[in-house]
Amino acid sequence: MRMTIDIDETNLDEIIKFTRIRKKSPAVSKAIDCFCKEIRRKEILNKVLSGKTDYSLTNKQLEDLNKYDSD
Repeated sequence: MRMTIDIDETNLDEIIKFTRIRKKSPAVSKAIDCFCKEIRRKEILNKVLSGKTDYSLTNKQLEDLNKYDSD
């Protein structure tokens, strides 16, 4: 979806630096994707830590899965 937004120039420079994507639109899109992924991870972690899930993997199994996480 196309839209027009105002982004602080300093923030945009940091987004470009962190994503290593020179074009503005793809860099901002990548930053939004990363932000959403991080929020989802935190929500899942909070559910697991609060006991609101029946997640059955052991710590060792979780560590083994983390070895293959590319992001």
